[in-house]
Amino acid sequence: MVLYDGSSHSATIVGHDPATDVAVIKVAAPPEVLEPVTFGESAALRVGQRVFAIGNPFGLERTLTTGIISSLNRSLPTRGGRTIKSIIQTDAAINPGNSGGPLLDSASRLIGMNTAIASRTGQSSGVGFAIPVGTLARIVPQLIERGRVIRPDLGVARIYQTDNGLVVAVLVPGGPAERAGMKGFKVVRERRRQGPFFTEVERVDRSGADRIVAVAGTAVKTVDDLLSVVESKNPGDEVLVSVEREGLRLDLAVTLEAEK
Repeated sequence: MVLYDGSSHSATIVGHDPATDVAVIKVAAPPEVLEPVTFGESAALRVGQRVFAIGNPFGLERTLTTGIISSLNRSLPTRGGRTIKSIIQTDAAINPGNSGGPLLDSASRLIGMNTAIASRTGQSSGVGFAIPVGTLARIVPQLIERGRVIRPDLGVARIYQTDNGLVVAVLVPGGPAERAGMKGFKVVRERRRQGPFFTEVERVDRSGADRIVAVAGTAVKTVDDLLSVVESKNPGDEVLVSVEREGLRLDLAVTLEAEK
């Protein structure tokens, strides 16, 4: 790693979170040449606020671009199938090489980490995205301590999104949801006669499956809604999951486990 004074130092990876594409590295440099950035508050950001992006676009070191926050609370899908919430959108020029660089406010406080651009050409089109500092503040301590992020798990292995809620299909055997009494699809074995013979067939009974409509008092209509609420909690937390079952509404107390 090359620092601001031109000195080069080796670095090792301490931890990496593939879901957000955030990594923590340890730089083998004397403390006196390292200047820690001050964390700001991403929750208080406003559209139109001036921001500054620092990075190495196209290999051009120590490049600064400026712009404004053009939108807040965007969602950004990741390669792992998850969605990062509360993404900051900015019109500050961000190009390949800016990823991982800081997004700063006018007081030089860190408010986000540049992560992606919306472009058909691979170059800046005035729409860049940054992971908010609030997300970084949650996951970086875990990467330093454990090398990975431990997320809470509800114990639902498969779920179907419908117009009336989230239908539970498959539960993790022995998982939190199953222990709380949640019900998914049921496999029914039946014997059928075909001429002189009897055969055993299996069919899936969907009629008794629970339909998740709320978690911790927050209505959920999509899988992203569900993940957003669950991942705002910690392993070991107890949450009330509201389900509809055969016309009745039930509140199930589910104790979240660490995702394996």
